Amino acid sequence: MLGKGVVGGGGGTKAPKPSFVSYVRPEEIHTNEKEVTEKEVTLHLLPGEQLLCEASTVLKYVQEDSCQRGIYGKLVCTDFKIAFLGDDESALDNDETQFKNKIIGENDITLHCVDQIYGVFDEKKKTLFGQLKKYPEKLIIHCKDFRVFHFCLRYTKEEEVKRIVSGIIHHTLAPKLLKRLFLFSYATAVQHNMATNPKNHTVMFDTLEDWWWELERTKGSMKYKAVSVNEGYKVCERLPAYFAVPTPLPEENVSRFQGHGIPIWCWSYHNGCALLKMSALPKEQDDSILQIQKSFLDGIYRIIHRPPYEIVKTEDLSNNFLSLPDIQTAYSKFKQLFLIDNSTEFWDTDIKWFSLLESSNWLDIIRRCLKKAIEIIECLEAQNMNVLLLEENTSDLCCLISSLVQVMMDPHCRTRAGFQSLVQKEWIMGGHCFLDRCNHLRQSDKEEVPVFLLFLDCVWQLVHQHAPAFEFTETYLTVLSDSLYIPIFSTFFFNSPHQRETNMGRESQDTQSKPLSLLTVWDWSVQFEPTAQTLLQNPLYVEKPKMDKGQRKGTRFKHQRQLSLPLTQSKSSPKRGFFREETDHLIKNLLGKRISKLINSSDELQDNFREFYDSWHSKPTDYHGLLLPHIEGPEIRVWAQRYLRWIPEAQILGGGTVATMSKLLEMMEEVQSLQEKIDERHHHQEALQGEARSLLRNSVRLSSLFPFALLQRHSSKPVLPTSGWKTLGDEDDLAKREDEFVDLGDV
Repeated sequence: MLGKGVVGGGGGTKAPKPSFVSYVRPEEIHTNEKEVTEKEVTLHLLPGEQLLCEASTVLKYVQEDSCQRGIYGKLVCTDFKIAFLGDDESALDNDETQFKNKIIGENDITLHCVDQIYGVFDEKKKTLFGQLKKYPEKLIIHCKDFRVFHFCLRYTKEEEVKRIVSGIIHHTLAPKLLKRLFLFSYATAVQHNMATNPKNHTVMFDTLEDWWWELERTKGSMKYKAVSVNEGYKVCERLPAYFAVPTPLPEENVSRFQGHGIPIWCWSYHNGCALLKMSALPKEQDDSILQIQKSFLDGIYRIIHRPPYEIVKTEDLSNNFLSLPDIQTAYSKFKQLFLIDNSTEFWDTDIKWFSLLESSNWLDIIRRCLKKAIEIIECLEAQNMNVLLLEENTSDLCCLISSLVQVMMDPHCRTRAGFQSLVQKEWIMGGHCFLDRCNHLRQSDKEEVPVFLLFLDCVWQLVHQHAPAFEFTETYLTVLSDSLYIPIFSTFFFNSPHQRETNMGRESQDTQSKPLSLLTVWDWSVQFEPTAQTLLQNPLYVEKPKMDKGQRKGTRFKHQRQLSLPLTQSKSSPKRGFFREETDHLIKNLLGKRISKLINSSDELQDNFREFYDSWHSKPTDYHGLLLPHIEGPEIRVWAQRYLRWIPEAQILGGGTVATMSKLLEMMEEVQSLQEKIDERHHHQEALQGEARSLLRNSVRLSSLFPFALLQRHSSKPVLPTSGWKTLGDEDDLAKREDEFVDLGDV
């Protein structure tokens, strides 16, 4: 009986000869194929999921052993995922793990999560795409969540190899139509059984009332109004059905240029200043049309500058900031550092890892995003100025910077419900093209840019530096990034609210057909059991202290940071010359004519930023006030949990942040045991923290990459480059090179 077969095979890279010797011949595998198949794990299909192709006698290689050992099983491809079905014993490690995804298993890859597919021919690794004339003996799949799978097809029947390889390539890499996504098959299959999707207090911003609620919450309703002029998307398919604009703005102006050139409200600060965004007007060559556009913008500008509105600072993100190709190029280089095929490759690249990291430029892009957000905050906070973000369609960098500003300035956005509402407002309703930017349809690689992942990485920097200020954890951010590629949630699979409503049948004229209803990603119970969900909640979160009634009726207190900063008084009647210059700047940008300089000189802007930044960091942190990150070189770090979680060599057994968290939770338990239970809410909160402590204590394999590292075996390789071991001779040779390795380790 073969059972959990450990079989020798060829690897994609040359590696030292394995010490393990297999005595199982390929013919024995085929002989026992029927008997082994009976022990395989059953393929679990979601409603509407269909099996497309499969191959038996496939070996899934163990990654950290230089691809020299594997587990016998079956490789299948459905219209939802690629799955490897090993025998019952292969699932034993899963039983240890209390952080399981109910939709995606350890050996499952959703079709949208596939990044690249490689084949190995005579130990040479080649990219696979299109129709193949020759089929590989080994298949390597790189995933967008940084998992790497190796499958040996050497013992698989030739017909099955052709079928499974061709099927996987076609269903993952070939261009698709939107209606052919599994999203719709799933929605149709569960249409009659779908329960009401709990919003978990997340504001979806799909009604006029939601926008009025947000205006009231931020005290912006005195100067801004929610409008329904685009209800039914009769004005513009790019904009949401409802949004907010300055109160004096006539609603007919919105339809003048299909929503372009209109200042749209994002968020209001408690000092009365607001963050706005505006898309550029269409580029025109005709002088008469250009004059009409200029007059239109002059009128818009007069509206947003008259009292009670403050000075408006324009920030052109299309011209004076990052470009989308810059982001995509940096991420493409960056992700290669973590898509490691085997232990040999890990140790070979370890010696130059920091230089490769720096050359990718990804961390510098994160730093620039955080710095730009702080510059805008300085205008809102210290200078009492409104800020108007400009971008061609306000659907990429506007979403990114506006969201970062709100996370830093609004403590509500640092709660789970508040953060989810922020993503709904700025990204989903803001028209970020998730379908194109994630390349879900595989129709154009040029459109693929990880803008939302960049946002999550920036937020992680804040969570890492100011953990008590956030109700959610880095694990929450990690599973949110994974959810981009799970097509049973509609949240991240459309380019706009209009596209979603149209394709879900909400605008259908057929009164007999019921509109499809899909889950949102915010229903975490679909993916995780209650115990696992406790790892998404930060037990160290510092809740805002309750204020008594007298305080609520009185003047709102300013936070520590604001009290320590010199504020510029708002000017109700600013100088004419200043606004003439601002008007010209705004119009030139919105008409598509780029200029090279900001309103303020770069030296003045830099001085203001440095004074504001240093002043804030010189004071104690108020976790419920303004929150600024450190952006100096070493402070911007790699999001280890997301990028390194599948690399066993990168784990610190019994160490890292999880060890610190475990000790802190023990201390909290001791303190809480001395306190009286004041009310039921306190009791409930204590129970959740108890579950989190239980998860940490019951795990026998804690590591720095908890909870994902529980799925991984751990390599026992020494902390030395493999290439070094290969070239070392006798013990004298090792002694001579000792200093060299020590110096490299200190770098």
